[in-house]
Amino acid sequence: MQLSNSEEQLMQILWKKKRAFMKDLIDAHEDPKPATTTVATLLKRMQDKKFVDYIQLGRSREYFPLVKKKDYFSKHVNGLIKDFFNDSPSQFASFFTEETNLSKQQLEELRTIIDQQIKKK
Repeated sequence: MQLSNSEEQLMQILWKKKRAFMKDLIDAHEDPKPATTTVATLLKRMQDKKFVDYIQLGRSREYFPLVKKKDYFSKHVNGLIKDFFNDSPSQFASFFTEETNLSKQQLEELRTIIDQQIKKK
């Protein structure tokens, strides 16, 4: 399941904070701050999608993520490779290394990462 841009922005805050009350989530936004009702609506939709949950503490709710950032990002990247690069990781890697203007040092770091993964297999 996908998150909207607004939901994803809120999720980024929750991943960073790990747990947060409504006030914390609103305060973490840059000005102009979103309305409380907007954040409440986003949280409800994210809860329906099983991305967040909360515990009731008195009259307040402490929200926390149910989905790990790495898992969400991994699913996103795999979908990107499937949808835009004909399910070809090598096409994705070629595009990424040619179009992102990486320095020689960054390319060498990528090579080291790839070499390490090859050794693990």
